[in-house]
Amino acid sequence: MSQVLDTSLQVKITNRQILQIALPISVALIIPNINFITNNIFLGGLGERALANAGTVGVYYLIMMVSGSGLSNALQALISRRGGEGSINAIHTLFAQGIRIALQFALAGMLITWFVAPICLKPFIKPENFEMEMNFLRIRIWGLPFLYLFQTGNAFLIGTLNSRYMMIGTIAEALINIFFDYALIYGAFSFPQLGFNGAAYASVIAEFSGMAIVYLVIFNRGLKNRFNLFSDFSYDKKSSKSILKIAAPLVLQFAISLITWLVFFIVLENYGERAKAISNTMRNVFGILGVFVWAFASTSNIMVSNLIGQKLEHTVIGAIKKIMGLSLSATFVMLLLLNIFGESFFKMFGQNEAFVHDGIPVLRVISVAMLLMSMGTVWLNAVTGTGNTKMNLLIEFIAITMYLAYVYIVMIRLKLSLTVAWVNEFIYWAVILSIAFWYMNSGRWKNKIV
Repeated sequence: MSQVLDTSLQVKITNRQILQIALPISVALIIPNINFITNNIFLGGLGERALANAGTVGVYYLIMMVSGSGLSNALQALISRRGGEGSINAIHTLFAQGIRIALQFALAGMLITWFVAPICLKPFIKPENFEMEMNFLRIRIWGLPFLYLFQTGNAFLIGTLNSRYMMIGTIAEALINIFFDYALIYGAFSFPQLGFNGAAYASVIAEFSGMAIVYLVIFNRGLKNRFNLFSDFSYDKKSSKSILKIAAPLVLQFAISLITWLVFFIVLENYGERAKAISNTMRNVFGILGVFVWAFASTSNIMVSNLIGQKLEHTVIGAIKKIMGLSLSATFVMLLLLNIFGESFFKMFGQNEAFVHDGIPVLRVISVAMLLMSMGTVWLNAVTGTGNTKMNLLIEFIAITMYLAYVYIVMIRLKLSLTVAWVNEFIYWAVILSIAFWYMNSGRWKNKIV
């Protein structure tokens, strides 16, 4: 079959184009995070212990989730590159191989959770919390295949400049998750009262629903026929190798990053339940405000890859700066509002005044770190867009080394306050921003073939 060129998949460097890509992604990302906050609000009603334990299991599942994100980011970059080149025939093969790999990743994650995670985590979790957290994870992990297929479907939508359709699946998933969270945690509407584990069952149901809806959208919006999807799932060595070559460093990068955060939460065991609960709440801040940051970061990945596909390398740095400016502005406004209404935010989680008092200083530190994050993620995802994800991994390794050194000195050796401990995020994002900015401006990424 001769190659079909489709210039409609080529991006333009305008604020309108950036926002057309980023805003639907923001909405698609903000819904699950509202979901997550609602989940924690419901669990907060069970007491401080439940809210604290939700932090540890939540970070563990995030490690699994970002492994799928590494795969989906690789797919986004490759699909967008082919779109920039105007090659539509290659996209359905990439998508089919992405689905195959996603299911393999999911099986590996489930086996690790069932047989390896309990052995690794037991020495670090208090005995009274261990069984509670492991039982939750054994239920929660059943949603992993649905989550990975959901992410793969979204990667296709983003890479083909159809990110506006992502909102349909995510809004439906959020409504389903909130309903079942309330119903299964508290036993409402004649459902069984499952308490802490009710949140796990609700998430699995929601992830299955989200996956089903995304693929129904792909069918019903004519994208299946336009890109000839689902016609052939046979193994394609060249496409699979391309995906894994880009995805593997990203998966390792994301996993290392989240494993480090898990280490942080494990060290927090020595700070008490309140410190863990406050830190879990801070993770909500990263989640809800980070949606804008990650949406612009994903846009950076797509646009850089697409522009390189169009042979417009000389426009890449200008595009990144334009995206970064929008990311920083959106984050600043959201952080300003959050800091003005900080006490109201903490009170949503149903805890006492001491919880609010101890949490506000941590919020201030997180706010500064997130401004750096709003810039650093854009530049880091630009590196992803070049296809040189080994550089992503190197940047992550250097940042994580600095992060862990700080955690060891401040939290283990000196045992300083929770507020000082959270300065680790400032250090982490400062390193990410500095190195990614240097690499992209050095021009060493040019002529990278993917």
